[in-house]
Amino acid sequence: MSVSEQTAVSDGIILSDAAVAKVKSLLEQEGREDLALRVAVQPGGCSGLRYQLFFDERSLDGDVVKDYSGVKVVTDRMSAPYLGGAAIDFVDSIEKQGFTIDNPNASNSCACGDSFG
Repeated sequence: MSVSEQTAVSDGIILSDAAVAKVKSLLEQEGREDLALRVAVQPGGCSGLRYQLFFDERSLDGDVVKDYSGVKVVTDRMSAPYLGGAAIDFVDSIEKQGFTIDNPNASNSCACGDSFG
């Protein structure tokens, strides 16, 4: 993912243009404009912490909210320190399809890319 393909926020998550387009497409399929993409970190996974990405209509106290070309990305205040500078991309190839997270805060990660420590 090159810099030209990113919508960057210096103090938060970086969402690539491909990820923004995929989230917009999924939101259109849902038919709801009140949903935001929530990115969270939860205990679990083979490396200690795992990522969660899901649509959420809730607004929690202390949420960090960023807008990427009309896509709202929300991170709870406990997860935000683990996700600062994390780059989320959407890959659609023969080998793999889905969201990927490149997190500079991860000291180690698992082979599946779903958890980190």
